[in-house]
Amino acid sequence: MTETTSNTPEEGEVILLNKPLIWTSFDAVNKIKKACKIKKIGHAGTLDPLATGLLILCTGKKTKEIDAYQGAEKEYTGKLVLGKTTPSVDLETTFNAEYPVDHITHELLNAAVQQLTGTIEQYPPIYSAVKMGGERLYKKARRGEAVEIKPRTVTVSVFEIDDTNFPEVSFRIVCSKGTYIRSLVRDVGMLVQSGAYMRELCRTRIGDFWLKDADEIDDFVKRKREELGIN
Repeated sequence: MTETTSNTPEEGEVILLNKPLIWTSFDAVNKIKKACKIKKIGHAGTLDPLATGLLILCTGKKTKEIDAYQGAEKEYTGKLVLGKTTPSVDLETTFNAEYPVDHITHELLNAAVQQLTGTIEQYPPIYSAVKMGGERLYKKARRGEAVEIKPRTVTVSVFEIDDTNFPEVSFRIVCSKGTYIRSLVRDVGMLVQSGAYMRELCRTRIGDFWLKDADEIDDFVKRKREELGIN
């Protein structure tokens, strides 16, 4: 889906895409930029390669709205698995530890989630795009460098879980800008005296924009190229 205010490229548009698994947010921007011959384009809110879901792209003069979309409330669904950890807290890296899960009850899980709901102090994961000394943390992490990460204040307004398939736990989270879902997953594992990693993550909403209204990348490219008369 797109929102346009003019037919001219200069005025631009807001593009809603469903980012595929493995793609980086830059991959999506680059694909649209090259395939549709767009000069000015950017995205509002990075998604990790192993996450899927709503990615907002802005073109032309609409790029001035990027900051507003980045600051909007976000909603995610996903799955975490208790009893194992990875350095990246997802499946980008291999398992590095195992922990017991037999002691974890529904009540213990809910208590952990409650502690992570509201305005909280959160430490970003080491494998993240946070900059330290002008360099992304994930680059330092991949080199095995030790880093001291400072906490940030975020708001988690909704944190719902379904542990029917324990030790896999499904979740829905509504949160503020700058919230790391992998950090919440990591902290759930720690609070229940175990470990956890994220198996799946999908961003379903950014502000008033919903994933259900987004285009698949190939569908958007095909429609846009036809609209622009690009063979």
